Amino acid sequence: MLDATFYQSMFARSPIGTLVLSASADPVILEVNEAFLRDVGLTRAQLVGQPLFGALPAAPGDPDDPHSNGVMALRNSLAQVVASGEPQSLTTQRYPIRSIRPDGSEVFVERFWSVTNTPVFAADGGLLCIQHVSIEVTGHKRAEEALLLSRREAVEAARQAEDGRARMTAVLQAAPVGIVLADTDGRVLDANAAHDALLCRHCSSDGARLDFSEWRGWWADGSARHGQALAAGDWPLAAALRGETSSHHLIEIETFDAARSHRVVVCSAAPILGRDGRVDAAVVVLLDMTERLHAESALRDADRRKDEFLAMLAHELRNPLAPIMAAAELLVQGAAAPAMVRRASSVIGRQARHLTGLVDDLLDVSRVTRGLAVIDKSPLDLGAVIAEAVEQVQPLVASRNHRLELAVQAAPLTVNGDAKRLVQVVANLLNNAAKYTPPGGRIRLAADAEPETGRARLSVSDNGIGMSHELMARAFELFAQAERDADRAQGGLGIGLAVVRRLVELHGGEIGVRSAGPGQGSSFTVTLPLAAGSTAGAAAQARQAPGPEQALGVLVVDDNADAAQMLAIMVQHFGHAVRIAHAADEALALAEQQPADVYLLDIGLPGMDGHELARRLRGDAANAGAVLVAITGYGGDEAHRAALAAGFDFHFVKPVKGGDLRLLLRDIARSRGRGVQERRAGGAARVGNFGQ
Repeated sequence: MLDATFYQSMFARSPIGTLVLSASADPVILEVNEAFLRDVGLTRAQLVGQPLFGALPAAPGDPDDPHSNGVMALRNSLAQVVASGEPQSLTTQRYPIRSIRPDGSEVFVERFWSVTNTPVFAADGGLLCIQHVSIEVTGHKRAEEALLLSRREAVEAARQAEDGRARMTAVLQAAPVGIVLADTDGRVLDANAAHDALLCRHCSSDGARLDFSEWRGWWADGSARHGQALAAGDWPLAAALRGETSSHHLIEIETFDAARSHRVVVCSAAPILGRDGRVDAAVVVLLDMTERLHAESALRDADRRKDEFLAMLAHELRNPLAPIMAAAELLVQGAAAPAMVRRASSVIGRQARHLTGLVDDLLDVSRVTRGLAVIDKSPLDLGAVIAEAVEQVQPLVASRNHRLELAVQAAPLTVNGDAKRLVQVVANLLNNAAKYTPPGGRIRLAADAEPETGRARLSVSDNGIGMSHELMARAFELFAQAERDADRAQGGLGIGLAVVRRLVELHGGEIGVRSAGPGQGSSFTVTLPLAAGSTAGAAAQARQAPGPEQALGVLVVDDNADAAQMLAIMVQHFGHAVRIAHAADEALALAEQQPADVYLLDIGLPGMDGHELARRLRGDAANAGAVLVAITGYGGDEAHRAALAAGFDFHFVKPVKGGDLRLLLRDIARSRGRGVQERRAGGAARVGNFGQ
């Protein structure tokens, strides 16, 4: 029978790490062999007599690692041994071992173990201790994982090899750039749909070799060769098939469709080398840059126009600032005469109003183009809008000595719109024509109905500087007007047409422009929907309104030739016959030759004023049925009483509003059969209602 020394020697010399533990779920280490000490890198003094889980602490676990529960598994195993008295074997467990580095810091080294816990009983059958045997299998575990990974990689490689061709084809066809692969004989191995769409040709339809002599292209890289045609050997794919490396080239190509259109592409090609280092094939990639280059050019153009606009804006703002500053300095000195003070104050006020107008223009274009403008629509006569717009532009038209022709249908053109905004549209178009037409030019405004479309049509044409095709394409864009070679003596920001287009669109209308070219004038056309039921209403009003046989004879008397001319144009537009006189004597002579139905008299005439002229006309029996209308810059009760005393029927304060004058002349035409006293009574009731 073997003695205890034999068992002690076998335990100590066993190559398998073994511990003798006390018989509990939280045991103390009673003994340890050399193999275990080597496995964990500790000394006997560090282990014997120490609690197992204190001497061998566990590293923090990884909840995502199924092998990271070694401490819990070991505790459970020991508890089962104590409870059942049966051996317990554990599957491979991850149980990192604490190690102390030379610098004294602590580190846990990952280790894997195969563990068996065996109960050892005393002679009386009581549980004496637990034999804990742990075999390190870290190397085996690593090899197993490497083998598993290798198998997975092999399977993945096989799958990739199996699906490689399908994937390559899918990627090739999905690519948004044109791709072609060709062998060294120039035969196409593959080409994607983007390439065929770009060149309008399927390269591999017949399997023939590529013939670069059929390809037409020009260098477009901005270098010294820019614009030169490519020779057959210059094409990047041809160079790559010769084994030459290729950088990116910008080339303008000609497509193979019937139109033979041109596209600009970035072309890159590279050789594909075999294992022996020789060229087996080549690939070329074509990226269509046409639209991007056009967009970049448009952005540069827009940026340039913006800079020009800002420079022009600075110029326009400085113009009124210079006289304002000069006048302000004069006032600061305090030594100026009263007349000079009044003059300086007038300059400041006038130029400040000009500045305000510029700022208002900028704010207006901001509101309108961003959709913040409020349009208050109501039924209105487009003829009244035209009359007010003509009145606004009269000073500019007169100062440039233009001839303004009006051709507006007599029947009302009723539209649903915002009167203020539509006046702004028409006035802007007239201002535009006046500014860009050399002095002494012709401007024509026409308006009529288009029954077949249910729309009103208004056009403003001139014989001015005209527009190029390129400028017409962007005439209604912001900043575009800054480029027109126009006389900018009239100032302005050149943003009116952008506002006009938006306002017309807000009214449900359209605007267009035509020009035969520079120097051949321009024509802007606006169409607006007629108001519902306006056709019948227009017909009824046309029957009531004075036709050509009912037109009034009107004599305009004003010593200001421009004012008289514009007032006459307005009255003529309303459908009446007009004569002009610039002095009282001339007016009396014309009245004697042919009495007028209506006299529009300026009060401030030289020599004989308008009041005296009215008395003379009233004293002539031939003018007993005439209607006299005073036009003056003075308002108030005193001016009204003076007009009535002189024999006037109506009194207008300058500037005369076209809509008011149109209605007055219409009422006079309708009431021509009434007596003079009836008209005078009606006039007395209405005097002072105009221009207040």
